[in-house]
Amino acid sequence: MQMTQVSAQAKAPVPAVDETKTAKSGHETAVFAGGCFWGTQSVFQRVKGVTATTAGYSGGSASTATYAQVTTETTGHAESVKVVYDPSRLTYGQLLQIFFSVHDPTQLNRQGPDVGTSYRSAIFYSNDEQKKIATAYIAQMEAAHIFSKPIVTQVVPLKGFYDAESYHQDYATNNPNNPYIMVCDRPKIETLKRDFPELFQKYKGE
Repeated sequence: MQMTQVSAQAKAPVPAVDETKTAKSGHETAVFAGGCFWGTQSVFQRVKGVTATTAGYSGGSASTATYAQVTTETTGHAESVKVVYDPSRLTYGQLLQIFFSVHDPTQLNRQGPDVGTSYRSAIFYSNDEQKKIATAYIAQMEAAHIFSKPIVTQVVPLKGFYDAESYHQDYATNNPNNPYIMVCDRPKIETLKRDFPELFQKYKGE
């Protein structure tokens, strides 16, 4: 497998349409797919205001939500990450800004060296507000020509999220010297640290 560094072409802009931070702390959930879930999880684990992350599968049925089946590219699942965040500290729009800054949303059914529908770029929304913010944000970036090619990120309803096997959880943190992690995922963390220093926090694993 050829391991080509994955990086977005530009820092994504501040969303023009976003939710407002709440006065009281709480828990909201977002689900994103941006290529291999190891790297996506490793980024969101390091965002201030994120309280939990889980690598898993979305887009298919519960009966096919296993790594062995998903990698056949026949299940409809995408490798995804469930992000639980405190809406008094972080907005959904800020999560989207990070998401679009650490992967390439112009690659159809792939992300760098990983090819197949399970590596597609997707936003799984759980309510109308998330759908509105995500759709408006993509339109904003397209109008501003943030990327040199059209954004192909799907915005689709969340029908289910299924936790991945335990060895996938915290994989990038637990295997920092894995060549794939070093080439494909470490640059994502460096992008977060560089472009969002006010949101970056260190993470050493659960």
